[in-house]
Amino acid sequence: MRLFLMALGMLFTTLVLLGVAGFLVFAERRVLGFLQNRLGPNRLGPLGIGQALADALKLMSKENFVPDFADPVLYRAAPVLVAFSALASFAVVPLDHHFSWAGNWNIGLLFILAMSSLNAYGVFLGGWASGNKFSLLGAVRAVAQLVSYELPMGLALLGVVLLSGSLSLNGIVAAQNLPYIVLQPLGFVIFLIAGVAETHRLPFDLPEAESELVAGFNTEYGGMRFGYFFLGEYLGLTLIAVLTALLYLGGWHGPWLPGWIWLLIKTAAVIFVFFWLRATLPRPRYDQLMALGWKVLLPLALFNVLATALAAALWRLA
Repeated sequence: MRLFLMALGMLFTTLVLLGVAGFLVFAERRVLGFLQNRLGPNRLGPLGIGQALADALKLMSKENFVPDFADPVLYRAAPVLVAFSALASFAVVPLDHHFSWAGNWNIGLLFILAMSSLNAYGVFLGGWASGNKFSLLGAVRAVAQLVSYELPMGLALLGVVLLSGSLSLNGIVAAQNLPYIVLQPLGFVIFLIAGVAETHRLPFDLPEAESELVAGFNTEYGGMRFGYFFLGEYLGLTLIAVLTALLYLGGWHGPWLPGWIWLLIKTAAVIFVFFWLRATLPRPRYDQLMALGWKVLLPLALFNVLATALAAALWRLA
């Protein structure tokens, strides 16, 4: 019975996350329109929300075909792997101190990092299996970018783990008498930048730069297979935002309102920052992107870990 209820809950969560991803597409267009002094979608439905529904119907109604020059098995598997890795990560994300679908895992943070690494395999397989040189180049870019920014991201999270003494998301939130953005400002900035790069969001969308690679690793995809890549991107955006709220902004801690509402408010604020970055910053060159990861963020992340470990040791001795 417990397994049945857990499966039912995960199905409900999946449907909710699909709705969230669709709403974020609409919200991003409206926010970008506001930030860039234009209207954005406003013709179809209230505030233009029908545009997102029309896009979803368009993707579902398009023909799904496999190019003759593609590897059929890997071509079909890649977008599913990308969407699955994003959806599975939410199984261990708590909404408050006593609610998450898969329970309070002692290694919840480690599980999420593992799922984010699995996303790299889906992206690379999609580009390689397409049999297209633009797709392959986009896939190589994507894997190099993911590896380059996973290292500083993981090291930035080590500072949080050292302070909280836990890999459990519930334990990390419970340990935040003071939000860790105050104690770990450098780690917060590193994690946020690496999160933007991990999700291929502008200005770090080099793996699918349309001015250079047509559409990058998903050039040969259409219909719902392209939709799965799209879904993975927006679910990844949501995951990074909710992790930022949990790890650095105090999670569900806050006055007056229920904890899960505080978590949603903080997550929405981080997502707005992501939209703001897209509307503001230009795309860098690829060598600049790599240099930022290896020559700037990685040394800063190492410094942050050493400084945090030293401070924690001195505090315990005192």
